[in-house]
Amino acid sequence: MSDILLIDHRGGRLQVTINRPERRNALSLELLDRLGEAFTRCAADPTLKCAVLTATGDRCFAAGGDLKELDAVRSEADTLAMSRRARAALDAVRRFPVPVIAALNGHALGGGAELAMACDLRVATPQAELGFLQAQLNVTTAWGGGIDVLALLGPSRGLALLLEARRIPAAEALQLGLLQRVCGPHEALADCTDRLLAPLLQRPVQVLRAYKALALEARLALHERLAAVEEQGFTGTWIHADHWSAAEQALAPRPPDERRGTGPREA
Repeated sequence: MSDILLIDHRGGRLQVTINRPERRNALSLELLDRLGEAFTRCAADPTLKCAVLTATGDRCFAAGGDLKELDAVRSEADTLAMSRRARAALDAVRRFPVPVIAALNGHALGGGAELAMACDLRVATPQAELGFLQAQLNVTTAWGGGIDVLALLGPSRGLALLLEARRIPAAEALQLGLLQRVCGPHEALADCTDRLLAPLLQRPVQVLRAYKALALEARLALHERLAAVEEQGFTGTWIHADHWSAAEQALAPRPPDERRGTGPREA
């Protein structure tokens, strides 16, 4: 069995790759734990200047939480524990002491969109889509992603995006400021990522870390104010009957011509 998380460290750059292409890189709790542990462990390395988070395959960066696994989470206490467990993993990404770039090789949906937003900067292939689809399942964001969207877009535009619960094409996400770059028509994602990183890597490590610390303090101030509100909203919507009705429909088998990637692994 291949490892679900690949880690490479060279030349001051940490590369973390989600490796579940057969499951559209769905974010299982084990994977989230491994992700948090990797970023927590590597945060102590003083030689690092940046980190890149990406995934294998060309279909999905991360297709959300694994609904088949999360179907067993029913009580308020279990829901709260699950939310905090996953949020801890994303917080390890947010708190990483150097800039973290999400290189979106494919769609980032539901919890996958939250993971992308936990990073500092984002690049994507032209085919990639970013989608906070939680409201399609009658739930809200659980892992800090809603807070990150509101911080980036402001209350009105952020609220509209979260309520629309639609897939945002890469070109539109770039215009909104959700992405920093989109690959050119014949440009590899690795090359696009390197172009974004080039000016960063020219800076001394102490400059990178000082600016990241400043940005992180601004981000954490908002998370500290809003985390409990987001957590309460998620817990209440997750245990509601409306969510379980929507989840049951999402988990139901569908004919191939009705599948557009909004299947059961994209919570």
